[in-house]
Amino acid sequence: MSTTGPPPPESKAQPAIDTVARLAGLLEVTRLVRSETDLETLLPAIAAAVCDSMGFGVAVISLYRPAWDDFRVETVHGSEEARAALLGHERTWEEWEPLMDAKFERQGCYLLPWDQFDWSQDKTLSWVPAREPSDDPDAWHPEDALFVPLRHADGHLLGVMSVDEPVSGLRPSEEDLRVLSALAEHAAQAVQDAQAAAEAARHRTALESLLHVSVRLTETRALETLLLSVCEGIRSALGFANVSVELLDAASGRMVPKAAVGWTVDEIEGTQGGQLMTIERLLEPGFEVEGCYLIPGEDARTRLGLDRPAYESAQNGRGPHAWNHHWLLIPLHDRTRGLIGVIWVDEPVDRLVPSRDRLQALRMFANQATTAVSSAMQFEQMRFLADHDPLTRLGNRRAFTARLAEEVSRAARYGQGFALIVFDINGFKALNDANGHHAGDEALEAIGELLLGTLRRSDAAFRLGGDEFALILEESGEDQARGVIDRIADGMGLLEVGQGSALDASFGVAIARAGGAHPEALLRAADAAMYDAKRAGTRMALAPAA
Repeated sequence: MSTTGPPPPESKAQPAIDTVARLAGLLEVTRLVRSETDLETLLPAIAAAVCDSMGFGVAVISLYRPAWDDFRVETVHGSEEARAALLGHERTWEEWEPLMDAKFERQGCYLLPWDQFDWSQDKTLSWVPAREPSDDPDAWHPEDALFVPLRHADGHLLGVMSVDEPVSGLRPSEEDLRVLSALAEHAAQAVQDAQAAAEAARHRTALESLLHVSVRLTETRALETLLLSVCEGIRSALGFANVSVELLDAASGRMVPKAAVGWTVDEIEGTQGGQLMTIERLLEPGFEVEGCYLIPGEDARTRLGLDRPAYESAQNGRGPHAWNHHWLLIPLHDRTRGLIGVIWVDEPVDRLVPSRDRLQALRMFANQATTAVSSAMQFEQMRFLADHDPLTRLGNRRAFTARLAEEVSRAARYGQGFALIVFDINGFKALNDANGHHAGDEALEAIGELLLGTLRRSDAAFRLGGDEFALILEESGEDQARGVIDRIADGMGLLEVGQGSALDASFGVAIARAGGAHPEALLRAADAAMYDAKRAGTRMALAPAA
């Protein structure tokens, strides 16, 4: 089909950009969406693709920073002067908002002609190309501006892309703006995917760190080593520079540091969060998220009555998502929900309040710490019970045999004698018959507490079985043994062990002299002396010199 007559007149707007170039740009950005996950590589490639395909000399990409609630220029393509002026420059949303007035919106982009916006109102840093303006009404003016938002799939703003210096020298057409908007959608998807990939990598690192801690649980019984692994895992995987694990000392009611990274011991011990009562005041349900307690700094200070805490965060940001002197602790509970410790974290590297996913990961690390503590406690309990009677917590017969042999050997080597005392409870069967075995167990427990409270640190008490006990008194003779026996017997008389029942005992004493006797011979001598005391109805009998 042929046409006659002259072709239609060309619009004075920018000539249509080559379709192949546009398609190439779209394909290139699409490829970047699929292949590039590193923002440092991705952003310059997107800016270059936009310039090449759309015919602009300069492209600037700014990304939103949640920790600072602003937009920072992350890449500048095409002009060294623009790069030097703009790279790293920050602009808040309040400063961007006037530029994105609806009256400037065209095809999803924002085109601000130089004569329709009062740039004197914009107090932020900007860059104007050094070129002379043209008299052509369709020409691109050096003070014209063209922005296109980069939006997340859910609608929130990821960043802003600005373009400048069109190669044609003319303002873009409506079709050009539609293509630029389409490129921006692809670019936003690429940024979104890269940020998601970075988050997934952090999550993967957290899981790997958790696995490492789990492996350590089976490799070592050293509690401090396990808890240090937890601290290091939280630091590397979740991005907190300061982490400590503190366990409750029941006697003092204080949390005692067992492992830490970032913090010094002095900083931990100087904080006001070491007391159990302090911790409990912070564990308010309103602050709980995913098993962690995230407390705004002002609320924490108010609850604890502090004008200023001993330690304050340095890695703070600004804006609604920023970390700002928050307190973040994760309680460690035993199987009965009793508080046994706490993990403190501070100084988030990204200066952000942690997301729910991050808090979930933090709780998983805390669970590993709880497992480590529980495992260590079980191991210590097993090791304790290997040498101790579970009812009275005194040494058992195995421990007694080893200690007696040790003392006999020391007496032979160093000439240091000791006293061996053996005793059993008179009328113990009658106590059980009259009041039941539970009363008998309570009596044995009470005697165990009495012995532990009576003896010196250097001495030792053992339950040999049933109602029979033994004592080893270092560097002691008959007089010292008699004094200990009197205190024990008097104490037993005061114990409440059942209605109509009172406890007393028969004691046999054998004194090991320098050079000593065989352990079994010494035990037989003390045992025989105990039966001599029973037959004689006396409190104590002394075995012949050994």
